[in-house]
Amino acid sequence: MAVYTQLGAEALAEIIGRFGVGTLVSAKGIAEGVSNSNWLIETEAAGKAQRFILTMYEMRVDVDDLPFFLGLLDHLAERGCPVPRTIHDRDNQPFSLHEGKALALIEFLPGVSVGDPTPAQARAVGAALAQIHLAAADFARQRANDLGISAWQELAQACGGEGLASIHPELGTLVERELPRLARQWPQDLPRSVIHADLFPDNVLILGDRVSGLIDFYFACTDITAYDVAVTHAAWCFGNDGRRFYRELSAALLAGYESVRPLSSAERSALPVLARGAAMRFLLTRAYDWMNTPADALVTRKDPMAFARRLEFYADQANAGIFGSQS
Repeated sequence: MAVYTQLGAEALAEIIGRFGVGTLVSAKGIAEGVSNSNWLIETEAAGKAQRFILTMYEMRVDVDDLPFFLGLLDHLAERGCPVPRTIHDRDNQPFSLHEGKALALIEFLPGVSVGDPTPAQARAVGAALAQIHLAAADFARQRANDLGISAWQELAQACGGEGLASIHPELGTLVERELPRLARQWPQDLPRSVIHADLFPDNVLILGDRVSGLIDFYFACTDITAYDVAVTHAAWCFGNDGRRFYRELSAALLAGYESVRPLSSAERSALPVLARGAAMRFLLTRAYDWMNTPADALVTRKDPMAFARRLEFYADQANAGIFGSQS
């Protein structure tokens, strides 16, 4: 989440008025993330206070994909998953337009994003991830992953060797070595489903040891199910800078996932390469954003080296056993 577009009070009041959720009381920009503009919205209707998240789609989100993203939220919510529903406007549309940009109003869910998760919280996240994989099985829409291997190759070219070296002298060498290996080894015959593809701690709301909300589905797509496990593993099982691996979080996350949806032997065997791919994906998108985020954007750039270190960890054969059976 972030804020790229500045909206005045009158514009915000007009936008919120389209959704029939009461009178706008306050709107606060949310600075985290790098892809969209977001505000925490408070309204009042019949003396009752309500809270929502207003999102304006700025980067990487095609308006044609919004029926998939927003329809998925409603589909999962109807099946008991801890995800926010979309608020349809007065014309029963799930999104609207403002000066050519699409925006949506999303239900606000209680909870906090944890900075130092416990094993119990990691286990709950694994179980919640498996729950959405199963619940999405009868979701009618599909969407290709536009941040797969071909996109990683394009991002590497866009960053360039000099650009990557400007972040760290060895980053270009790492990418040049690992990208071809991933292309050769990427599995082709594993189970596929709708996946979240971005389940970082700041996209999970937690109350105690319970997951109260999974949010920010704007990278969701149809891809290898176990790749989503690998993405989540890379996001949850390391320190923020990628220097330390937390084995107890890894075991808890995988055990939680398999308590709902057991992994096949083929999926488990593929997790090391899928995890390397997950690390490469975030290394490259972070590197690109590091070099291209506007200087005046209300957003915090994220360090690509945090995922370069994860990639090196997953590529080290000494760590191959971390995805062993959790039974």
